[in-house]
Amino acid sequence: MQRSPEFQDLRKTFRGFTFPVSVAFFLWFLVFVVVATLMPEAMATPFLGLNVGLWLGLAQFFTTFLITWVYVKWANKNLEPRAAHIREVMEG
Repeated sequence: MQRSPEFQDLRKTFRGFTFPVSVAFFLWFLVFVVVATLMPEAMATPFLGLNVGLWLGLAQFFTTFLITWVYVKWANKNLEPRAAHIREVMEG
């Protein structure tokens, strides 16, 4: 099954989404950590009643939930039908 063209294409599609999104999120998190480490005064700057660091920390949570939501929508449209077809063929 793992050598079938359909499965290989499914893996390629999965990786084509998850790899770039994972790299982007990791870079976003790295920027947050570097700014917090090297510019603590910037993170302590008040903004809309909270400091910038807290807003950026909350943005990390928001980004995580957003990525999860986008992935679920994308996977349901692009992966699940193809995976179901492969499963159906393999199980007979």
